[in-house]
Amino acid sequence: MLIAADKFKGSLTAVEVAEHVTAGLRRAVPGLDVAAVPVADGGDGTVAAALAAGFTRHEARVTGPTGVPVTATFALRADGTAVVEMAEASGLQHLPGGVFAPLTATTYGTGELLLAALDAGATSIVFGVGGSATTDGGAGMLAALGARFLDADGEPVGPGGGPLRELATADLSGLDPRLARTAIVLASDVDNPLTGPKGAPAVYGPQKGADEDDVATLDAALAHYAEVLERAVGPKAAEYALAPGAGAAGGIGYGALVGLDAAFRPGIDVMLDVLGFGPALAKATFVITGEGSLDAQTLHGKAPAGVAAAARAAGLDVVAVCGRLQLPQEALDRAGIRRAYALTDLESDPARCMAEAGPLLERAAENLARDFLV
Repeated sequence: MLIAADKFKGSLTAVEVAEHVTAGLRRAVPGLDVAAVPVADGGDGTVAAALAAGFTRHEARVTGPTGVPVTATFALRADGTAVVEMAEASGLQHLPGGVFAPLTATTYGTGELLLAALDAGATSIVFGVGGSATTDGGAGMLAALGARFLDADGEPVGPGGGPLRELATADLSGLDPRLARTAIVLASDVDNPLTGPKGAPAVYGPQKGADEDDVATLDAALAHYAEVLERAVGPKAAEYALAPGAGAAGGIGYGALVGLDAAFRPGIDVMLDVLGFGPALAKATFVITGEGSLDAQTLHGKAPAGVAAAARAAGLDVVAVCGRLQLPQEALDRAGIRRAYALTDLESDPARCMAEAGPLLERAAENLARDFLV
Protein backbone atom coordinates (compact mmCIF):
# COMPACT_ATOMS: atom_id res chain seq x y z
CA MET A 1 0.00 0.00 0.00
CA LEU A 2 1.34 3.43 -0.93
CA ILE A 3 -0.06 6.50 0.83
CA ALA A 4 0.61 9.66 -1.17
CA ALA A 5 -1.65 12.32 0.31
CA ASP A 6 -1.38 16.06 0.82
CA LYS A 7 -2.11 17.82 4.11
CA PHE A 8 -5.61 18.36 5.51
CA LYS A 9 -5.23 22.11 5.77
CA GLY A 10 -5.87 23.42 9.27
CA SER A 11 -5.89 20.03 10.93
CA LEU A 12 -3.25 17.52 9.77
CA THR A 13 0.08 17.72 7.98
CA ALA A 14 0.73 15.34 5.10
CA VAL A 15 2.96 13.29 7.41
CA GLU A 16 0.20 13.06 10.01
CA VAL A 17 -2.33 12.06 7.35
CA ALA A 18 -0.09 9.15 6.37
CA GLU A 19 0.38 8.12 10.00
CA HIS A 20 -3.34 8.05 10.75
CA VAL A 21 -4.22 6.27 7.51
CA THR A 22 -1.56 3.65 8.25
CA ALA A 23 -2.96 3.10 11.75
CA GLY A 24 -6.49 2.65 10.40
CA LEU A 25 -5.41 0.26 7.66
CA ARG A 26 -3.49 -1.92 10.08
CA ARG A 27 -6.42 -2.00 12.46
CA ALA A 28 -8.32 -3.84 9.75
CA VAL A 29 -5.36 -5.74 8.27
CA PRO A 30 -2.64 -6.27 10.91
CA GLY A 31 0.87 -6.34 9.52
CA LEU A 32 -0.11 -4.71 6.23
CA ASP A 33 2.93 -3.49 4.27
CA VAL A 34 2.50 0.29 3.97
CA ALA A 35 4.81 2.92 2.48
CA ALA A 36 4.20 6.67 2.61
CA VAL A 37 5.30 9.56 0.40
CA PRO A 38 3.72 12.73 1.82
CA VAL A 39 3.12 15.03 -1.14
CA ALA A 40 2.48 18.69 -1.91
CA ASP A 41 1.71 20.67 -5.06
CA GLY A 42 4.04 23.65 -4.62
CA GLY A 43 1.81 25.58 -2.21
CA ASP A 44 1.99 25.68 1.56
CA GLY A 45 3.25 22.38 2.95
CA THR A 46 5.79 21.90 0.15
CA VAL A 47 8.84 22.34 2.37
CA ALA A 48 7.32 20.02 4.98
CA ALA A 49 6.88 17.33 2.33
CA ALA A 50 10.51 17.74 1.24
CA LEU A 51 11.71 17.43 4.84
CA ALA A 52 9.66 14.24 5.22
CA ALA A 53 11.43 12.92 2.11
CA GLY A 54 14.82 13.35 3.75
CA PHE A 55 15.84 16.89 2.87
CA THR A 56 17.72 18.86 5.55
CA ARG A 57 15.95 21.69 7.35
CA HIS A 58 17.40 25.21 7.14
CA GLU A 59 16.07 28.43 8.64
CA ALA A 60 16.60 32.08 7.77
CA ARG A 61 15.43 35.32 9.33
CA VAL A 62 13.81 37.34 6.55
CA THR A 63 11.50 40.29 5.93
CA GLY A 64 7.82 39.41 6.29
CA PRO A 65 5.14 40.75 3.93
CA THR A 66 4.62 43.91 6.00
CA GLY A 67 8.27 44.42 6.90
CA VAL A 68 8.15 42.61 10.25
CA PRO A 69 10.95 39.99 10.44
CA VAL A 70 9.88 36.34 10.30
CA THR A 71 11.68 33.01 10.51
CA ALA A 72 11.34 31.03 7.29
CA THR A 73 12.27 27.42 6.55
CA PHE A 74 13.64 25.89 3.38
CA ALA A 75 14.80 22.36 2.55
CA LEU A 76 18.11 21.28 1.01
CA ARG A 77 19.31 17.92 -0.25
CA ALA A 78 22.92 16.79 -0.43
CA ASP A 79 22.91 16.99 -4.23
CA GLY A 80 22.28 20.75 -4.05
CA THR A 81 18.54 20.63 -4.72
CA ALA A 82 16.65 23.14 -2.57
CA VAL A 83 12.92 23.45 -2.03
CA VAL A 84 11.91 27.03 -1.29
CA GLU A 85 8.31 27.91 -0.45
CA MET A 86 7.46 31.58 -0.88
CA ALA A 87 4.65 31.40 1.70
CA GLU A 88 7.32 30.71 4.32
CA ALA A 89 8.49 34.30 3.87
CA SER A 90 5.60 36.17 2.27
CA GLY A 91 2.52 34.14 3.13
CA LEU A 92 -0.82 35.18 4.54
CA GLN A 93 0.08 33.54 7.86
CA HIS A 94 2.73 36.24 8.38
CA LEU A 95 0.33 39.19 8.30
CA PRO A 96 0.48 40.73 11.82
CA GLY A 97 -2.89 40.27 13.45
CA GLY A 98 -4.22 38.84 10.20
CA VAL A 99 -4.65 42.38 8.85
CA PHE A 100 -4.39 42.48 5.05
CA ALA A 101 -2.05 44.86 3.23
CA PRO A 102 -3.17 44.42 -0.39
CA LEU A 103 -1.30 47.43 -1.83
CA THR A 104 1.90 47.32 0.22
CA ALA A 105 2.64 43.67 1.09
CA THR A 106 6.05 42.73 -0.32
CA THR A 107 7.86 39.62 -1.51
CA TYR A 108 11.23 41.02 -0.40
CA GLY A 109 11.60 38.27 2.20
CA THR A 110 11.15 35.62 -0.46
CA GLY A 111 14.15 37.03 -2.28
CA GLU A 112 16.10 36.90 0.97
CA LEU A 113 15.03 33.27 1.39
CA LEU A 114 16.29 32.42 -2.09
CA LEU A 115 19.60 34.10 -1.21
CA ALA A 116 19.80 31.97 1.95
CA ALA A 117 19.33 28.83 -0.17
CA LEU A 118 22.13 29.93 -2.49
CA ASP A 119 24.35 30.68 0.50
CA ALA A 120 23.66 27.17 1.82
CA GLY A 121 24.91 25.62 -1.42
CA ALA A 122 21.81 25.23 -3.58
CA THR A 123 22.58 24.63 -7.24
CA SER A 124 18.98 23.98 -8.30
CA ILE A 125 15.84 25.33 -6.68
CA VAL A 126 12.27 24.12 -6.73
CA PHE A 127 10.41 27.36 -6.07
CA GLY A 128 6.93 26.63 -4.74
CA VAL A 129 4.54 29.55 -4.89
CA GLY A 130 1.09 29.93 -3.36
CA GLY A 131 -0.59 31.22 -0.23
CA SER A 132 0.94 34.66 -0.68
CA ALA A 133 -0.13 37.84 1.07
CA THR A 134 1.31 39.85 -1.81
CA THR A 135 0.49 41.27 -5.24
CA ASP A 136 3.75 42.94 -6.20
CA GLY A 137 4.68 41.00 -9.33
CA GLY A 138 7.77 39.67 -7.58
CA ALA A 139 9.35 43.14 -7.53
CA GLY A 140 10.22 42.84 -3.85
CA MET A 141 11.82 39.45 -4.43
CA LEU A 142 13.92 40.77 -7.31
CA ALA A 143 14.95 43.82 -5.28
CA ALA A 144 16.26 41.57 -2.50
CA LEU A 145 18.22 39.66 -5.14
CA GLY A 146 19.90 42.82 -6.42
CA ALA A 147 17.51 44.43 -8.92
CA ARG A 148 16.72 48.16 -8.71
CA PHE A 149 13.27 49.69 -9.19
CA LEU A 150 13.35 53.49 -9.17
CA ASP A 151 10.82 56.30 -9.43
CA ALA A 152 11.20 59.46 -11.50
CA ASP A 153 13.40 61.01 -8.78
CA GLY A 154 15.78 58.08 -8.84
CA GLU A 155 14.54 56.79 -5.49
CA PRO A 156 13.51 53.16 -4.83
CA VAL A 157 9.76 52.68 -5.16
CA GLY A 158 7.93 51.65 -2.00
CA PRO A 159 7.06 48.09 -1.07
CA GLY A 160 4.10 46.27 -2.58
CA GLY A 161 2.18 46.36 -5.82
CA GLY A 162 0.53 49.76 -5.38
CA PRO A 163 3.74 51.83 -5.53
CA LEU A 164 4.74 50.18 -8.83
CA ARG A 165 2.53 52.74 -10.57
CA GLU A 166 5.33 55.23 -9.72
CA LEU A 167 8.01 53.03 -11.32
CA ALA A 168 10.14 54.89 -13.89
CA THR A 169 13.16 52.63 -14.45
CA ALA A 170 14.11 49.03 -13.75
CA ASP A 171 17.62 47.60 -13.70
CA LEU A 172 18.14 43.84 -13.36
CA SER A 173 21.89 43.93 -14.02
CA GLY A 174 22.66 43.74 -10.31
CA LEU A 175 20.93 40.40 -9.74
CA ASP A 176 23.07 37.93 -7.81
CA PRO A 177 25.33 36.27 -10.41
CA ARG A 178 24.79 32.84 -8.84
CA LEU A 179 21.22 32.92 -10.16
CA ALA A 180 22.50 32.55 -13.72
CA ARG A 181 24.15 29.27 -12.72
CA THR A 182 21.14 27.96 -10.82
CA ALA A 183 18.31 25.98 -12.39
CA ILE A 184 15.06 27.33 -10.96
CA VAL A 185 11.72 25.60 -11.47
CA LEU A 186 8.58 27.60 -10.76
CA ALA A 187 6.25 25.02 -9.21
CA SER A 188 2.62 26.13 -9.24
CA ASP A 189 -0.87 24.90 -10.00
CA VAL A 190 -1.89 28.40 -11.16
CA ASP A 191 -1.82 29.19 -14.88
CA ASN A 192 -3.17 32.75 -14.75
CA PRO A 193 -1.46 35.58 -16.65
CA LEU A 194 -0.15 38.62 -14.80
CA THR A 195 -2.99 41.09 -15.46
CA GLY A 196 -6.44 41.37 -16.96
CA PRO A 197 -9.73 39.65 -16.07
CA LYS A 198 -7.90 36.40 -15.25
CA GLY A 199 -4.81 38.09 -13.84
CA ALA A 200 -3.38 38.03 -10.34
CA PRO A 201 -5.15 41.15 -8.97
CA ALA A 202 -8.61 40.32 -10.36
CA VAL A 203 -8.66 36.64 -9.42
CA TYR A 204 -6.63 36.51 -6.22
CA GLY A 205 -6.50 40.10 -4.97
CA PRO A 206 -9.82 39.88 -3.07
CA GLN A 207 -8.48 36.91 -1.09
CA LYS A 208 -5.74 39.25 0.13
CA GLY A 209 -8.03 42.07 1.18
CA ALA A 210 -8.19 44.02 -2.09
CA ASP A 211 -11.47 45.82 -2.72
CA GLU A 212 -12.66 46.78 -6.20
CA ASP A 213 -10.59 49.98 -6.28
CA ASP A 214 -7.50 48.15 -4.99
CA VAL A 215 -7.86 45.52 -7.71
CA ALA A 216 -7.99 48.24 -10.38
CA THR A 217 -4.97 49.99 -8.85
CA LEU A 218 -2.95 46.79 -8.66
CA ASP A 219 -3.86 45.68 -12.18
CA ALA A 220 -2.80 49.03 -13.63
CA ALA A 221 0.38 49.08 -11.53
CA LEU A 222 1.42 45.58 -12.62
CA ALA A 223 0.69 46.39 -16.27
CA HIS A 224 2.92 49.48 -15.94
CA TYR A 225 5.58 47.36 -14.19
CA ALA A 226 5.61 44.97 -17.17
CA GLU A 227 5.97 47.91 -19.58
CA VAL A 228 8.95 49.29 -17.66
CA LEU A 229 10.54 45.84 -17.54
CA GLU A 230 10.04 45.53 -21.29
CA ARG A 231 12.10 48.68 -21.75
CA ALA A 232 14.74 47.21 -19.46
CA VAL A 233 15.07 43.64 -20.72
CA GLY A 234 13.26 43.53 -24.05
CA PRO A 235 10.20 41.84 -25.55
CA LYS A 236 10.39 38.78 -23.32
CA ALA A 237 8.99 40.87 -20.45
CA ALA A 238 5.76 41.44 -22.38
CA GLU A 239 5.61 37.80 -23.48
CA TYR A 240 6.04 36.50 -19.95
CA ALA A 241 3.24 38.75 -18.67
CA LEU A 242 0.84 36.64 -20.76
CA ALA A 243 2.49 33.30 -19.95
CA PRO A 244 0.80 30.62 -17.82
CA GLY A 245 1.99 30.96 -14.24
CA ALA A 246 2.87 34.66 -14.47
CA GLY A 247 -0.05 35.47 -12.18
CA ALA A 248 0.90 32.89 -9.56
CA ALA A 249 1.14 34.17 -5.98
CA GLY A 250 0.36 37.79 -6.75
CA GLY A 251 2.55 37.84 -9.83
CA ILE A 252 5.70 36.46 -8.23
CA GLY A 253 5.55 33.93 -11.03
CA TYR A 254 6.13 36.80 -13.46
CA GLY A 255 9.12 38.03 -11.48
CA ALA A 256 10.59 34.52 -11.48
CA LEU A 257 10.07 34.07 -15.22
CA VAL A 258 11.52 37.46 -16.20
CA GLY A 259 14.24 37.91 -13.61
CA LEU A 260 15.28 34.39 -12.62
CA ASP A 261 14.80 32.65 -15.97
CA ALA A 262 12.66 30.10 -14.14
CA ALA A 263 10.95 27.25 -15.96
CA PHE A 264 7.24 26.87 -15.18
CA ARG A 265 5.98 23.37 -14.39
CA PRO A 266 2.81 22.15 -12.67
CA GLY A 267 3.67 21.98 -9.00
CA ILE A 268 2.50 18.43 -8.38
CA ASP A 269 4.56 17.09 -11.31
CA VAL A 270 7.70 18.75 -9.95
CA MET A 271 7.11 17.62 -6.41
CA LEU A 272 6.37 14.00 -7.32
CA ASP A 273 9.75 13.92 -9.06
CA VAL A 274 11.59 15.58 -6.18
CA LEU A 275 9.94 13.49 -3.46
CA GLY A 276 10.76 10.12 -5.00
CA PHE A 277 7.18 9.17 -5.84
CA GLY A 278 8.14 7.22 -8.98
CA PRO A 279 10.31 4.59 -7.27
CA ALA A 280 7.72 4.19 -4.50
CA LEU A 281 4.94 3.77 -7.06
CA ALA A 282 6.93 1.07 -8.84
CA LYS A 283 6.77 -1.06 -5.68
CA ALA A 284 3.09 -0.42 -4.93
CA THR A 285 0.02 -2.52 -5.65
CA PHE A 286 -2.59 -0.04 -4.38
CA VAL A 287 -2.50 3.75 -3.85
CA ILE A 288 -4.27 6.04 -1.38
CA THR A 289 -4.21 9.78 -1.98
CA GLY A 290 -6.16 12.71 -0.59
CA GLU A 291 -6.33 16.23 0.79
CA GLY A 292 -8.55 18.28 3.07
CA SER A 293 -11.19 19.11 0.46
CA LEU A 294 -11.77 17.13 -2.71
CA ASP A 295 -13.50 19.69 -4.90
CA ALA A 296 -13.38 21.29 -8.34
CA GLN A 297 -9.94 22.76 -7.65
CA THR A 298 -8.59 19.26 -7.01
CA LEU A 299 -9.02 18.44 -10.68
CA HIS A 300 -6.84 21.39 -11.76
CA GLY A 301 -3.35 20.36 -10.75
CA LYS A 302 -3.80 19.59 -7.07
CA ALA A 303 -1.87 16.74 -5.46
CA PRO A 304 -4.57 14.02 -5.53
CA ALA A 305 -5.20 14.51 -9.25
CA GLY A 306 -1.48 14.24 -10.01
CA VAL A 307 -1.06 11.15 -7.85
CA ALA A 308 -4.13 9.51 -9.37
CA ALA A 309 -2.98 10.21 -12.93
CA ALA A 310 0.43 8.66 -12.29
CA ALA A 311 -1.04 5.65 -10.51
CA ARG A 312 -3.63 5.08 -13.20
CA ALA A 313 -0.88 5.19 -15.84
CA ALA A 314 0.86 2.45 -13.88
CA GLY A 315 -2.32 0.36 -13.86
CA LEU A 316 -2.98 0.71 -10.13
CA ASP A 317 -6.22 1.30 -8.26
CA VAL A 318 -6.48 4.62 -6.43
CA VAL A 319 -8.81 5.61 -3.61
CA ALA A 320 -8.87 8.89 -1.71
CA VAL A 321 -9.41 10.17 1.80
CA CYS A 322 -10.52 13.72 2.50
CA GLY A 323 -12.09 16.00 5.06
CA ARG A 324 -15.01 16.83 2.81
CA LEU A 325 -16.06 15.58 -0.60
CA GLN A 326 -17.56 18.00 -3.10
CA LEU A 327 -17.12 15.97 -6.29
CA PRO A 328 -19.64 13.55 -7.78
CA GLN A 329 -18.52 10.00 -8.46
CA GLU A 330 -18.38 10.70 -12.20
CA ALA A 331 -15.73 13.38 -11.60
CA LEU A 332 -13.76 11.03 -9.36
CA ASP A 333 -13.94 8.36 -12.07
CA ARG A 334 -12.55 10.78 -14.65
CA ALA A 335 -9.69 11.61 -12.31
CA GLY A 336 -8.92 7.92 -11.82
CA ILE A 337 -10.15 7.75 -8.21
CA ARG A 338 -12.36 4.72 -7.59
CA ARG A 339 -13.85 5.99 -4.34
CA ALA A 340 -13.40 8.74 -1.76
CA TYR A 341 -13.81 8.46 2.00
CA ALA A 342 -14.75 11.74 3.66
CA LEU A 343 -14.53 12.57 7.34
CA THR A 344 -17.85 14.41 7.07
CA ASP A 345 -19.48 11.04 6.34
CA LEU A 346 -18.47 10.04 9.87
CA GLU A 347 -18.99 13.38 11.63
CA SER A 348 -21.37 15.96 10.18
CA ASP A 349 -20.13 18.88 12.30
CA PRO A 350 -17.26 20.55 10.38
CA ALA A 351 -15.70 21.96 13.55
CA ARG A 352 -15.54 18.54 15.17
CA CYS A 353 -14.18 17.09 11.91
CA MET A 354 -11.29 19.55 12.11
CA ALA A 355 -10.70 19.00 15.81
CA GLU A 356 -10.88 15.20 15.63
CA ALA A 357 -9.43 14.71 12.17
CA GLY A 358 -6.85 12.15 13.25
CA PRO A 359 -9.18 9.61 14.93
CA LEU A 360 -11.81 10.12 12.24
CA LEU A 361 -9.24 9.51 9.51
CA GLU A 362 -8.24 6.24 11.17
CA ARG A 363 -11.88 5.15 11.11
CA ALA A 364 -12.17 6.11 7.44
CA ALA A 365 -9.00 4.17 6.61
CA GLU A 366 -10.29 1.15 8.48
CA ASN A 367 -13.48 1.27 6.40
CA LEU A 368 -11.39 1.64 3.26
CA ALA A 369 -9.35 -1.42 4.15
CA ARG A 370 -12.45 -3.52 4.84
CA ASP A 371 -13.94 -2.48 1.49
CA PHE A 372 -10.87 -3.08 -0.65
CA LEU A 373 -8.38 -5.27 1.23
CA VAL A 374 -10.24 -7.80 3.34
